[in-house]
Amino acid sequence: MFSLKGKTAIITGGGSGIGKAISVLFARQGAKVHIIELNEAAALETIHEIEQNQGLAYHHSCDVSKQTEVLNIFDQIGCADILVNNAGIAHIGKADTTSEEDFDRVFDVNVKGAYNMLFAAIPFLKKSKSPVILNMASIAAVVGITDRFAYSMSKGAIYAMTMSVARDYLTDGIRCNSISPARVHTPFVDGFISKNYAGQEDEVFDKLSKSQPVGRMGKPEEVAALALYLCAEESGFITGNDYPIDGGFIKLNN
Repeated sequence: MFSLKGKTAIITGGGSGIGKAISVLFARQGAKVHIIELNEAAALETIHEIEQNQGLAYHHSCDVSKQTEVLNIFDQIGCADILVNNAGIAHIGKADTTSEEDFDRVFDVNVKGAYNMLFAAIPFLKKSKSPVILNMASIAAVVGITDRFAYSMSKGAIYAMTMSVARDYLTDGIRCNSISPARVHTPFVDGFISKNYAGQEDEVFDKLSKSQPVGRMGKPEEVAALALYLCAEESGFITGNDYPIDGGFIKLNN
């Protein structure tokens, strides 16, 4: 079950965290993985891990906010069966404390970057026998998260784009869904805590962990397992849906 043999998967932000876990798992399941990642060293680490398990993976250095760069990458790859829009950046701030520069930066990467990938990928996906798009949204798209104004905006846009694309390409056979994680323990989280809460790392980590009703953060591998299901042919009857993977955050946080 859940074989991706013979599939070409294009994954943005595959150098670390959730993107790395998805890249490694998809390669293990037989996909040829193309990682789009600005951090070359991180991407090469992911590729090394994949190749150690006899998988196939390639790195493409690309700023997803630049459409010309994205189009050039797809011309090089030449095909696509699966697109995973995972690349994104975070920001701390409210509406009146978020600078225009920071707002534009989050929008360019998280929203325009996903649009650029869709724009470039869809002509290739139309030629696939079982094309799939998976977007990484967030619980911030549907619930209020303190001090995450720009980030929440961007993830709300991802949710809306997912529904729009799922509707528009039904007759092309393209399935499109999204995943909305709560807090997932990645190197980004560790770096964020150490940067913003120096000397309080353990206390803040424990607080963030307990904000999920199950009492811990998610694991990148848990998100990757859900991504695999949604991109495999076993989920062929599923499109136009968002899947929270949140330790009960949305429904059980009273």
